[in-house]
Amino acid sequence: MLAGATTTTLGSTLLLSLPFFSVSVLAHAGAHESARGLPGPGYWYQRDNHPVHDLFKRDSAGATDGVSYPAVGSDGWSNGWPTQWSNDSPTPRAEWVTALNAAVARKAIPTYAPSTVNEAGGIPTYASGLNPNDASVCSGTYGCAIPGDVWNAPDGHIGISFDDGPLPPTDPLLDFLDAQSGKPTVTHFFIGSNILEQPSQFTRAFTRGDDLAVHTWTHPMMTTKSNEDVVGEIGWTMELIHNSTGGRVPRFWRPPYGDTDTRVSAIAKEVFGLTTIVWNQDTADWSLTDSPPGTSLSAINSSYSGWLKGSKSPGLIVLEHELSNDSVDAFKAAWPEIVAEGWQISSLATLIGNGTVYLNALDDTAAVNPVQDVVLAASVGLPKSSSAAPTQSGANLQAGGTGAGTAAAGWVEYQCEAYCRWDEYRAKFFCSANRFTKRTL
Repeated sequence: MLAGATTTTLGSTLLLSLPFFSVSVLAHAGAHESARGLPGPGYWYQRDNHPVHDLFKRDSAGATDGVSYPAVGSDGWSNGWPTQWSNDSPTPRAEWVTALNAAVARKAIPTYAPSTVNEAGGIPTYASGLNPNDASVCSGTYGCAIPGDVWNAPDGHIGISFDDGPLPPTDPLLDFLDAQSGKPTVTHFFIGSNILEQPSQFTRAFTRGDDLAVHTWTHPMMTTKSNEDVVGEIGWTMELIHNSTGGRVPRFWRPPYGDTDTRVSAIAKEVFGLTTIVWNQDTADWSLTDSPPGTSLSAINSSYSGWLKGSKSPGLIVLEHELSNDSVDAFKAAWPEIVAEGWQISSLATLIGNGTVYLNALDDTAAVNPVQDVVLAASVGLPKSSSAAPTQSGANLQAGGTGAGTAAAGWVEYQCEAYCRWDEYRAKFFCSANRFTKRTL
């Protein structure tokens, strides 16, 4: 059972449903059918500047799972959690360990030993015979990208996110975003210990519609942790976010320092259903307040300019932090150029999830599927009233044919009915595939 939860009646929530509509997708019938990009931008929701946003308005305070949780910031809310910023990782719940043991038993979790890092810091070291660059280990710290982990945004896109909050500098960051056209939303990879210390910043980020993701409980080098420690670091942060957002369970997490390997990423995926997101560019803004500073605002500005003016393939995932006013200022300085260089700008979790941010809810206002424990969220999935958007790879279908309104013999026409939902707070119009039929032309 989740901490601090009691059952109550679910209040009514106003949702807008539009009639189903049909679109045709053509594919050539044959032994091999290739998947290519959708015509146009290749996502299943309308961007902030789409004119459809002017057509619909609704009020929504955000749906919940029908459970009464203590108010965020209250004594009832802050009690009963693991020690904040302990040198030891929090002990996982028994249910999470059971799920871990089941994953180990089905050989879904690699069995090599955790890495080690000396007290002075540095990069992780593995036992003799283990190569961190080998596919069997694939250490993110060494730059090895595990299949299924996310390092790049789709071509032409930049996914905006910030690590290590919530903290006092979260407020000037949100002030800046609120002052921009369309009030763009972003992703926050939040630390569990910081959520308990900064409830007002947490609530503000969630209330404005930002996407919330996991950044562990104490921000350790995750590859140095035992299997049980990894589960505790992730699980408690997921549960705290769940209990503080009306029952939403994050879909994404980011390992501190980008320190993951096949064992850690497998635990996150197999136990909790999480997708690991890393980055492909690093501002090093976390070091702005070091003594001496590890970088400068001008250096970050120069790096950002180079990334933005460079190739749009792959898209950008830039590591940034809400650690200090200086790190927030670095992002604020880059923003005009981000807008000017023609990138498609999105909150990172919304982008990678193709509109689905949580395991049991589309976003911060949509219907929530209740779960008895966060470890069950991936199997419970979205409410029946919400249709999950296709993944980036799943959306890679492109119409084919000989010209507008025509199709050659031997092609197959796919009729796709879609469910559409207007999200007032995010000011986005979400559509998701519901049913396919096909006929040979």
